[in-house]
Amino acid sequence: MKYMSGNELRERFLKFFEERGHMRLPSASLIPQDDPTLLLIGAGMAPFKPFFTGKMKPPSPRVTTCQKCVRTGDIENVGRTARHHTYFEMLGDFSFGDYFKKEIIPWSWEFLTKELELPGDKLYITIHTSDDEAYQIWHDVVGIPDERIIRLEDNFWEIGSGPCGPCSEIHIDLGPERGCGKPDCGPDCDCGRFLELWNLVFTQFNQNEDGTYTPLEHKNIDTGAGLERIASVLQGKPSNFETDLIFPIIEYACKESGVAYNASPKSDVSLKVIADHARSLTFMIGDGILPSNLGRGYILRRVLRRAVRHGRLLGIDHEFLGGAVDVVVSMYGDHYPEIREKQDYIKKVIHMEESSFLKTLKSGCDMLDVEITKLQEAGKTELDGDVAFKLSDTFGFPKELTAEILEEHGMTLDEKGFAEALEVQRKMARDARDDKTGRPVLYNDRDLNAAELKVDEAAHAGKVMKIYPVADAQPVDAVSDGQDAAVILDVTGFHAEGGGQLGDIGVIKAPAGLMRVTKTKKLPDGVTYMAGTVEEGTIAVGDAVTYKVDTVRRSDIARNHTATHLLQAALRSVLGSHVNQAGSYVGPDRLHFDFSHFSQVTPEELAKVEKMVNEQILAAKTVTFEEVPIEEAKKRGAMALFGEKYGAVVRVVTVPDFSMELCGGVHVSNTAQIGLFKIVSESSTGAGVRRIEAVTGFGALQYVEGLEKTIGNVAAKLHCRNTDVEERLDVLLAETKDACQKVKALESKMAAAAASSAADRMKEIKGVNTLVQKVSVSDVNALRTMGDQLRDKTGGVVVLASVFENGKIGILAMAHKDAVAKGIHCGKIVKEVAAICGGGGGGRPDMAQAGGKDAEKVDEALQAAWGVVEGQIK
Repeated sequence: MKYMSGNELRERFLKFFEERGHMRLPSASLIPQDDPTLLLIGAGMAPFKPFFTGKMKPPSPRVTTCQKCVRTGDIENVGRTARHHTYFEMLGDFSFGDYFKKEIIPWSWEFLTKELELPGDKLYITIHTSDDEAYQIWHDVVGIPDERIIRLEDNFWEIGSGPCGPCSEIHIDLGPERGCGKPDCGPDCDCGRFLELWNLVFTQFNQNEDGTYTPLEHKNIDTGAGLERIASVLQGKPSNFETDLIFPIIEYACKESGVAYNASPKSDVSLKVIADHARSLTFMIGDGILPSNLGRGYILRRVLRRAVRHGRLLGIDHEFLGGAVDVVVSMYGDHYPEIREKQDYIKKVIHMEESSFLKTLKSGCDMLDVEITKLQEAGKTELDGDVAFKLSDTFGFPKELTAEILEEHGMTLDEKGFAEALEVQRKMARDARDDKTGRPVLYNDRDLNAAELKVDEAAHAGKVMKIYPVADAQPVDAVSDGQDAAVILDVTGFHAEGGGQLGDIGVIKAPAGLMRVTKTKKLPDGVTYMAGTVEEGTIAVGDAVTYKVDTVRRSDIARNHTATHLLQAALRSVLGSHVNQAGSYVGPDRLHFDFSHFSQVTPEELAKVEKMVNEQILAAKTVTFEEVPIEEAKKRGAMALFGEKYGAVVRVVTVPDFSMELCGGVHVSNTAQIGLFKIVSESSTGAGVRRIEAVTGFGALQYVEGLEKTIGNVAAKLHCRNTDVEERLDVLLAETKDACQKVKALESKMAAAAASSAADRMKEIKGVNTLVQKVSVSDVNALRTMGDQLRDKTGGVVVLASVFENGKIGILAMAHKDAVAKGIHCGKIVKEVAAICGGGGGGRPDMAQAGGKDAEKVDEALQAAWGVVEGQIK
């Protein structure tokens, strides 16, 4: 058995299959592309689903990858077992209708026994009970003895209707000392002695909707080998955590906490959790995921908070995950250069989230400790759901974390009660996850050669190659008047949506029909399609058509798109190189640009950015476009965007001496065509993400015209010229301030006068001086001033009510400390009194305020206040 580092093993696997005709592809992003059924990529085959279903042509019939994966379904087991992870890497080779069992089975054996030098007599094979073909190859061709080939009913891969088939797993015997000791222990035993290294999936059937199976015309191979698992065997480690793919992060956590590894099972769990989660955080943020309360953003937040909590269990009371990121980057940065490029950004995002959670973690844990103690004293083992909800709602303490802590104390969470308390939030979450615009359809274009289809934005004619009902993946021969459809042409002049930019709209005219195009998009294989409604007649496959793109709209989009490039360059210049795009919208009406930044952009910074962009516009610079290899583009310093996929050759859009980005969108040919750039707003869209909205060209002209109209209207009301508005407002504000001060002085005198005559209206109730009165003041501040004076004058309790100038009702109660000692609680007083006026409120025993809605019932409410006060006095 040959020792290999994890990085060496990854490279050896990919090279092995390259030498056998496979195209090596980089790992896909953890964010699924065009697949709304997945939150995160959790398997090596997931990015290739359209190729397995036959809807898309693969870039090569043979592909090999090492895919980044994140799964959190068993997150509670991370650190407690030898193999559970949230982040892991899946080695895989794939055949799309090319080779099949007779090739992959010997290849897999050769790789394991020749390349890795694993002992063949320790390898066991499982196959499906009916897969005689696999048995024959393993037994007769490879030479595996019959006793090491086990037939299992579970060896069949399927996920509902679609491609499926039997699978064959390769296990290694780690020795009897790792097992259960039973005489029948084998690969189907879960004791841990037999470790699954590789799963070969033979997709040879299609599961029909009725549950029956039909043989596939093109059979496929999908294999997955766990990088960490194989590394643990080659490196002679008892678990994945001791391999060089994870253990350096454990060593870092040991140094931060002062806790030694293997000191205790409990601390080892925390060290492993931190190490595992640090990898997930680094790669998730590196792929553009940001913390949030929904979807994959919530998964990221949950993983981070869980890591922080386990750090606290080890005694780490400070931020430490940024240092863990440095370790991960040092280990993985050579193979995944994107995390090295975004290292500072990843650490900044983690810092914002970690520092925020540390502030609430202690209070949340302390509160939960109190509740656990109460349960223990009462002999109970279940925490009320509403208590867990309060922890989540008030302290940002995840329900899963509460449940995990309870489990450590042998307790459970009232899940039903929590669900009921969280009903509104859960509904909001479901609504947010719903795709109201319709899920994307992966149109079946397998029999088209994408390389022969052309996009020529100067073209005006083409031939209809495919037509699809807009919500159906299968093509039809024709569509007619009133139908929504998607069309693929051999030559199209329509530019597709991408990178936040909207696609073209226009009309397609066929010999016997006309289609109104409302959107233009791309399929994952790069094929452009136009979608819209047939407004007249019929459009059929084979029709020679002409088309007209809305070029005025396209020009508006081009202005906004080039301005977006200028904006990003200006932001990086003014705010710093940590600025990275986190989303964008480029339409004909406006642009908005989401970017990583961790504080509000000041007005001075916005002004500087805006000026910088307009300087580039006024400089009338020629925008250049080049098609170059991606590695050359990166060497030049071209910016790449989060979430975008790039091929071997990329388009570089350059504004000389200012901006250089990889982009396939529409742009102006000269910056002067943008006209004017104007920032409309700056806001936050989430933790560490800001948004700037801006307009250009005609949109900027309309915006300026709107401002002029508003200023003109204000000037007319102020009876002055437009240029004198600011001066006139200063005068009015000064006059208003003076008047307000006079009103406050008058109200203070009124309060003093009311206080001096308070004895005439005061009553003594059970030894407590009590004053209940309706007063006339301008606002709640004046009401409090009067209340302070009357309370001090009476030395007891005061209940006041006023109908303010704006029509709102204010109710106030104040009590001297002696009155509070006798049972007075102002919060309860105003709550009962305000309810009579149709309002509500509350507060402390010595001071509280409330509001009301029904002014006609103020007198009735105050009359009731006497009884409320009397009822409270002991």
